[in-house]
Order: sequence, then structure tokens, then C-alpha cells
Amino acid sequence: MTSAPDDLIASHLAHSRAAMERAADDAAMLASAGRIAATIVAALSAGRKLLIVGNGGSAADAQHIAAEIVGRYRQERPAYAAIALTTDTSALTAIGNDYGFDHVFARQVEGLGVSGDVLLAISTSGRSPSILNALRKARERGLMTVGFTGTKGLAMGELCDELLVAPSDDTPLIQQIHLATAHGICETVEAALMQGEP
Repeated sequence: MTSAPDDLIASHLAHSRAAMERAADDAAMLASAGRIAATIVAALSAGRKLLIVGNGGSAADAQHIAAEIVGRYRQERPAYAAIALTTDTSALTAIGNDYGFDHVFARQVEGLGVSGDVLLAISTSGRSPSILNALRKARERGLMTVGFTGTKGLAMGELCDELLVAPSDDTPLIQQIHLATAHGICETVEAALMQGEP
């Protein structure tokens, strides 16, 4: 006998609530989020930019985060520089065709990234070749490297100056924690940068 749709929804919401409570109580994750916010503030204050990459749902998160930084999160303020490298279909398809999908982000980092920029790389598994290659290229070019992953993605930390680990191994829950934490980071970044505005 299958579960009723409302039972499945309630179950998902209950699992989501438990995951968010774990995240809210995870001192290491919160400290990492604070350091990531400070890294982004320092880069944007110095006239650098935030580049963001991810696949699938994490690609959508990359776009969402970039929009919050360029547009606004809560306050009316100047635009800040953030680019989701997941959105240019001509670049993605040309690079994918000519170099292979594993290089769709690394090639863009090579062309757009400069020393002092920040690369935010989102991978729930921590094992996506396209994400790892982007982090390697960012390291070569002198970018600060920041990762978002889940509990099975700790190896990604070898390529990251700072790694945020959502306390879950379930992809949808990891994605929810990533976006909620990103919202907190966006609010922190916005508030910090606004303090420096005339």
C-alpha cells in the first residue's frame, strides 16, 4: 500500500525541519559560514568578484546566490559583482562540445577569474569532476576557493580554502541547507558592505 501524498509531504517537511535544526546547532558549519561571508566581503570590498558554480539543483542555487548579490537581499544598496557560471548556454555548450563537460566551469574560471576573486563551488557529493576542475583552475589563478557540500564530500576540502559541510548525506536536504545558509551569508555580506557605504 502506498503512502498518501500528504503523508509524503509531511514526512519530507519533518525531515527538513530536523536537518535545519542540525544545521542551526552545528557550530563548525556556522563558523565556516561566517568565514565564507568574511572572505566574500573582503573580495567585494576590494573590487573583486564572486564566481559561483554548481550542477543541477546546485546550478539553480548558484544563480539564486548571484542574483541576491548583484540585485539585493534585503536592503537598497549598490550592486556587487557576482556571476553564476551556470547560465551562459553558448559557453556551456561550446566548452562542453570542444573540451568535455568536465571543463565547462574551469574554462570560464580561466577566462573570467583573476587573483583576489572568490570561487564558490557547490557540490552535494563533493565529487563532481566539473566542480573539482573549476576549483583546481581557481587555485592556479590565485582565487580564493570556497566549497559547499554534504557529509560525504569532505575530500573536496583539499581544494578549498574554506569548506561548508551541511550535516546531511541526503541530496535534497543538503540543497535546502545550502540555500538557507547562503541566504544567511548574503544577509551578512550585505550588512557588512553597507556599513562601509557613505
